[in-house]
Amino acid sequence: MDSETYDVIISGGGPTGMMLAAELRLHGVRVLVLERDAEPTTAVRALGLQPRTIEIMDQRGLLGRFLAHGTQYPGGVGSFAGIAAPRPVALDSAHAFILGIPQPVTDRLLTEHAAELGAEIRRGAELAGFDQDDDGVTVELVDGSRVRALWLVGADGGRSLVRKRLGIGFPGEAATTEWLLGEVEATASAEEIATVGEEVRRTHRGFGIGPTGDGLYRAVVPAASVSEDRTVPPTLDEFRAQLWAYAGTDFGIHSPRALSRFTDATRLAERYREGRVFLAGDAAHVHPPLGGQGLNLGVQDAFNLGWKLAAAVAGWAPSDLLDTYFAERHPVADGVLTITRAQSVLISPEPGPQAVRRLMGELMAFDDVSRLLAERVSGTGIRYDLGDGPELLGRRLRDLPLARGGRLYENLRTGRGLLLDQTGRLSVGGWADRVDRLADVSDELDAPAVLLRPDGYVAWIGDDQGGLDARLGEWFGAAVVES
Repeated sequence: MDSETYDVIISGGGPTGMMLAAELRLHGVRVLVLERDAEPTTAVRALGLQPRTIEIMDQRGLLGRFLAHGTQYPGGVGSFAGIAAPRPVALDSAHAFILGIPQPVTDRLLTEHAAELGAEIRRGAELAGFDQDDDGVTVELVDGSRVRALWLVGADGGRSLVRKRLGIGFPGEAATTEWLLGEVEATASAEEIATVGEEVRRTHRGFGIGPTGDGLYRAVVPAASVSEDRTVPPTLDEFRAQLWAYAGTDFGIHSPRALSRFTDATRLAERYREGRVFLAGDAAHVHPPLGGQGLNLGVQDAFNLGWKLAAAVAGWAPSDLLDTYFAERHPVADGVLTITRAQSVLISPEPGPQAVRRLMGELMAFDDVSRLLAERVSGTGIRYDLGDGPELLGRRLRDLPLARGGRLYENLRTGRGLLLDQTGRLSVGGWADRVDRLADVSDELDAPAVLLRPDGYVAWIGDDQGGLDARLGEWFGAAVVES
């Protein structure tokens, strides 16, 4: 039987896969998302979006949808390992807050976005294997059917079949600690739950319980040991036993909506690409959820890869453009693993880690320390290595008010590059089919002109046409020459 043909197949329909599908569809790429689960999960694995991810949603015109379903927490930005910054952190972002929003809602909103843009999404469709050749990748599904694409992306989680079939190493540390996570109803009063929960957290930072709405509570408690098969969810009795062990009560929990396990396993893929197959999200990196990094890191992977893969499909990608995905995102993931490892140590109740925790609290009284940590956790401090140049080169540009009205991010909705020209005399010339020009000024931008990649990172700063043309060619391929 002949296989169906697409430009890109994405294995995994979580937030990473759906964000990538939407980014590709902005450029007209034919996308198929394969998701093995027949129905969306109700498990709340992540609770919020960091400032950089919030900026991404704004750049694509999605932020209003997310704000309507979330709660803003400006004070959460400076927290590290649960240590609150003594003073508010002056984060260089128009969105300096954590957006509290359950992952199932994030999943739904990104799925709707991808579908609206025309991505084909198949639920209950599980990848069984694949073969690649010089021209593309043939994917076989568990039901025996086959589909083919120019490219395949594994966004299929920490136990990624795509990564395993590629034989890509996943070095790191195996799990030493496990936690139980549940969404449950409780008969105890809200006052009792809050009081007991706060008291337990004084000595056990790995414990937590709080309301999520609709009469439900989200509870996290250390497990008795690391289970052999973490895909098997805990029983309600197991959950109750651990609550008793740590809190002296089980709060009368009942009627669980979801029960699951997670660990402190920390691993990073040795490479993110093998031929025509890429890894993104948890398929490329896993770590404890401390600091709320995982979902955000995966969405940002997709935001980096999407426009580059679309350029390859369209045929204008410079020869090394796809290689920049690994070059840029692997160090970012390595940095996230570093800060989650550190936070894992700092929540330990042992005397040594608690001493370091107290010292860290003192250091965070210095604004530079608090800002550094906040930028690392929020994602706003990322700087890609784009060569020598001003400090802004390689960084994302925050949203700016424009003199003629409106905001910078409103001009990034299409996923194209953007030249913000404050000189009024520069041109994108033969790259006009890939890069927009905005002749406007902002009192908050101290640069004559900046070239933004489709992911909002600054690729060039200056005022000379020759330098601009060189960078346009580097990131957007050959110019179109009019005949």
